[in-house]
Amino acid sequence: MWKYAAAFTVLALPISADATSASVKTVECYCTDKAGGRVELGENRCLNVGGRVFMARCEMSQNVPMWREAEGGCVTG
Repeated sequence: MWKYAAAFTVLALPISADATSASVKTVECYCTDKAGGRVELGENRCLNVGGRVFMARCEMSQNVPMWREAEGGCVTG
């Protein structure tokens, strides 16, 4: 029983995501549009996917940037 308690103690320690070494490179996260252009996190775009048109926001899902549906249709004007 005690050998498992030690494993849980190690797993419960906080992990820091900050880079403290000069050799660690920061990875920039962003989405891309249809033409491959950069779209920053939090920006909204009108997407046409498989004949379906909707507003989507560039967001993070775990450690991957992705498009998440924000509204049903696109605003025109």
